[in-house]
Amino acid sequence: MHKLGGKVEATSKREYGKAYLKIQEPSLILNGIKDPSVVWMSHGDEVIQLPEHFKCIASTDDCQFAVVEHSEKKIFGMQFHPEVSHTEEGQKILKNFIKICNLEESWNLELYLKYLLEYLKQYLKDKKVFFLVSGGVDSTVAFTLLGKILDKNHLYGMLVDTGFLRYKEAEKIHNMLSNIGIEIHIEDAKDLYFERLKYIYDPEKKRKIIGELFIEVQQNVVKRLNLNTEEWLLGQGTIYPDTIESGSTKFSHTIKTHHNRVDIIQKLIEKGLVVEPLKDLYKDEVREIGKLLGLPKELVEKHPFPGPGLAVRCLCNGEEKGIVKKIDTLLPEDINKKLKQLQCTIYQMPVKSVGVQGDKRSYAHPAAIIPVGFSFHNFLWNDYLEIARKIPNLIQEINRVILLLPDSEYLQNPENKFYLELATHHYLTPERIQILQIIDDIVYNFLKEKDIYYEIWQCPVVLLPLINKENKKECVVLRPICSTDAMTASVYEMPIPLLQELSERIYNTDLISYVFYDLTTKPPGTIEWE
Repeated sequence: MHKLGGKVEATSKREYGKAYLKIQEPSLILNGIKDPSVVWMSHGDEVIQLPEHFKCIASTDDCQFAVVEHSEKKIFGMQFHPEVSHTEEGQKILKNFIKICNLEESWNLELYLKYLLEYLKQYLKDKKVFFLVSGGVDSTVAFTLLGKILDKNHLYGMLVDTGFLRYKEAEKIHNMLSNIGIEIHIEDAKDLYFERLKYIYDPEKKRKIIGELFIEVQQNVVKRLNLNTEEWLLGQGTIYPDTIESGSTKFSHTIKTHHNRVDIIQKLIEKGLVVEPLKDLYKDEVREIGKLLGLPKELVEKHPFPGPGLAVRCLCNGEEKGIVKKIDTLLPEDINKKLKQLQCTIYQMPVKSVGVQGDKRSYAHPAAIIPVGFSFHNFLWNDYLEIARKIPNLIQEINRVILLLPDSEYLQNPENKFYLELATHHYLTPERIQILQIIDDIVYNFLKEKDIYYEIWQCPVVLLPLINKENKKECVVLRPICSTDAMTASVYEMPIPLLQELSERIYNTDLISYVFYDLTTKPPGTIEWE
């Protein structure tokens, strides 16, 4: 719009996540879509004046020019993301565009798989692959793909036990893959990882050190096995969102550097020493490829798990000090009125997490909704989700909203005093990771037991360096979300009786002070906190 002569300005009303698109004029691009329909936004800038010959086709409450059109030249503009699964009618809009362009739908994953296998066969003709397996969907599908075309002696799979895996995860992964005929070697590198990350608290530094250590461990094993480095390529299960979020595509900004996109790996890629069979695909497509390859549901539909593991779910802090502070004075009257009705107060927490706002990375604070009077019996998701949607749009320093799930002791206390402070010198230690593994295992087993595991895309459990002043114990955040491709995500609305039961199980460990539930969509918050 700017290039064509319109005006674009930063707006005071930012939009992240869910918005309702209302059609103002009929148009071929919006032919057959619901009115209104849900779209997914991510912007802090807005078109305030259209270029000549453009007209407004659709709007949202906070964005006048959400869809525009130049009828004669057939140019269409959209402020929202039609390509993401959370835009309800996005696929229909893209199909309309294909028709307008007189094109045909030609994307077919079965044909693509045949092409990919043939391409890899030619590309790896005289090569061997040393593959870093994580046990997640991406690496398992990629490793299986290579197993279809490479001789057993030409493919070596290794899982690095960093110390940041889930409870007994290395053993579970080994057994699960063995059951379907995939053999991998497990390399124990826990001591090395904890030593190198001893006093590191910055999320990007953590990710980069972890990514570089993967290569160091791999190269040590290559030397130990006396493999010819000219014959062996490095194999990874990288998918397209990893590349986008790492800022490695031509027009993307760094949101977070994935372990498979650190500098040392980028240099290997430039030298043609890395093979990544799935690097052009999204997660939902990878799952479909897995099904086509005959992999079982428990592998193909497994929750994603980050390469750096629990290291990026265990937030750290050096010497920085911070206090929990009330932010009700920064909020408009309607939100404060709603909080009062719900008998809640709201605070800005003195930790930061990664978010994605307007296609760029943000590193900002979560806001915590703290009940003063609370009853699970009167709990309605919409009340809290609507507040959580609005706050990051209004306050620039906040990119995430969490809700305290109180325990019975807190509820029985008429004063309900809320004590928290930022803990200094809290790093990645075996003790902190063990606490996180225990809570994470409780959550994982609970989701399976209650038969809701497959309703959820991913459920990070995050340990925060926020301690109760009285018992000196830390807090955890539950982050169950719904998604198909990880590019956008909505909050999983857990049935209330289950929510209460799960929080009680966690409190009963006596390992933590408070349990929070993340109410944030993506955007403005990324799925992981780091």
